[in-house]
Amino acid sequence: MQPVIDASVFIVDDDAGVRDALAWLLRSRRLPSQAFESAEAFLQMIGTGFAPQNPCCLLLDVRMPGLSGLALFERLVARDLHQIMPVIFLTGHADVPTAVATVKRGAFDFCEKPFSDNALVDRVEQAIAQSTQIVRAQQTRNRVRQRLADLTERERDVMRLVVDGLPNKRIADQLDISVRTVEVHRSRVFEKMDVKSAVELANLLREA
Repeated sequence: MQPVIDASVFIVDDDAGVRDALAWLLRSRRLPSQAFESAEAFLQMIGTGFAPQNPCCLLLDVRMPGLSGLALFERLVARDLHQIMPVIFLTGHADVPTAVATVKRGAFDFCEKPFSDNALVDRVEQAIAQSTQIVRAQQTRNRVRQRLADLTERERDVMRLVVDGLPNKRIADQLDISVRTVEVHRSRVFEKMDVKSAVELANLLREA
């Protein structure tokens, strides 16, 4: 799997040696990273309105002074960030119940130290791939919302009937306008929504 351009890996671990080793490992696979010594430092960085614009994932130590990795994960889940920023837990104190419960809560994976470098980076790249899909879907939704906002009320009326598969004559009858007016509105809808056909328009709205 090829690394995703502009992807980022966040590392949260209180051990400086582990942070440095992980950063070096990721650089060797052309994955940029940003390291934090505590969960509190990471939370301060992302603030309250963090919304990733590029694919990312989080390598998170379970046990740290202050706020634990598990407590940080719960905060990310509460903010619905754990899907767009998949979390891979790292721990030297792994136990099966904790691992199972954490993955059920939505963690991407749970890796015990010492871990296989290649296996870990493979999982990071898979997490980045998941994040990429979600980021792209969000970008598509945002683009569609912006295009929809540019439509007039009448254009939205015509668009809904076009998506329902109605021919221009029936649309004209339902909206009590001329067929020529329907054609003009239909053309403008297609132009503003950047589509070539009713099928493409319906697919775009469904994706969004």
